[in-house]
Amino acid sequence: MRDFQAVADRVEIEALCGEFTDAAMMRDRVRLASLFTPDGALRMPNIPAELIGREEIRAGAERLQEQWDFFVQTTHPGTIQLDGDTATGRAYIQELARTYNGHEGLNYAIYHDRYQRTPDGWKFTERVYEVRYLDTTPLAGSAPGEATDAATPPARATSAAEDDGDQMAFPAPATLFADPAPAHRLERAAAALMEHGFTVEILDDAAAARARIKHLIPEGTSVFTAASETLRLSGIDADINTSGWYEAVKPRALAMDRATQADDIRRLAASPDVVVGSVAALTETGSLVVASASGSQLPAYSGGAARAIWIVGAQKVVPDLSTALRRVEDYALPLESACAQVAYGQPSAINRLLILNAELIPGRGTILLLREAIGF
Repeated sequence: MRDFQAVADRVEIEALCGEFTDAAMMRDRVRLASLFTPDGALRMPNIPAELIGREEIRAGAERLQEQWDFFVQTTHPGTIQLDGDTATGRAYIQELARTYNGHEGLNYAIYHDRYQRTPDGWKFTERVYEVRYLDTTPLAGSAPGEATDAATPPARATSAAEDDGDQMAFPAPATLFADPAPAHRLERAAAALMEHGFTVEILDDAAAARARIKHLIPEGTSVFTAASETLRLSGIDADINTSGWYEAVKPRALAMDRATQADDIRRLAASPDVVVGSVAALTETGSLVVASASGSQLPAYSGGAARAIWIVGAQKVVPDLSTALRRVEDYALPLESACAQVAYGQPSAINRLLILNAELIPGRGTILLLREAIGF
């Protein structure tokens, strides 16, 4: 009978380890946390992370998993040493992963485990993750369904001297920055931005933003529109610059002589009542990132305009600042350079980089965050 019980215990513990891998692969954080005792611990010194208790394990797994572009874990059974209602063991794993901030590779690791028999079956009291081999060589593959050709320039080339980020996309795999972020990530980004003093409205689509702009900007207001595919596609650019509802800065500046009135043009763009545009990236930690070759839109964005309104597609939401900068440098610059080469016969450059981490004047900075993707 004791031998039969030992076999049954080993089978159940091996199933527990398999359940852990399945919950991780399926991103089922609640199920993963339930595999531990209430005070169980998941320790990962190489990350580093130490999660104690089911709620910390669930929340920590959510934070880690939302960084993945893709993740594959294979578990191989190891030793199990039974000792009544407790046991120890090891499980050997192989992992392939790529994160949104650019880390990728292959590793082999060991879980050093402690188990406890409970009324609900065997549970982990502790898992300690030890990496034994790590290869960070860029992976040749990608998650199924991802686009592989991300270098085709957009149909309408615009100048890097005025572009505010809508010509920017992301290095292969393109879907990292092409697909709309899910609702919970939009809400997290909005909450962080509001904590930093920005006003944020989450809207369904560009049509909703177009309608909202008419309520946010009174007729007759001086408005400067930064070059933006988002504004063009949504119709906001035409509403502001051709409708006659506003004192539009851009048509006035374009009609002026750049050789003799350059200072006047610069002052007009730098200090309108309202500047409207977009950004290159918006982080879930509450920052806006804008890149430019000339910096023509940056004075108004950073404080020259009395009010700033940014319309941002959901695909521009990224986890953190390092990911935002990667988006600008590794993907946006080559793409924008291709556009600038066609339009102006010269490549673009990241000569100006503006990062807005907070807004000190209540009501000055408004972000219309869309649930759909629009622009680049």
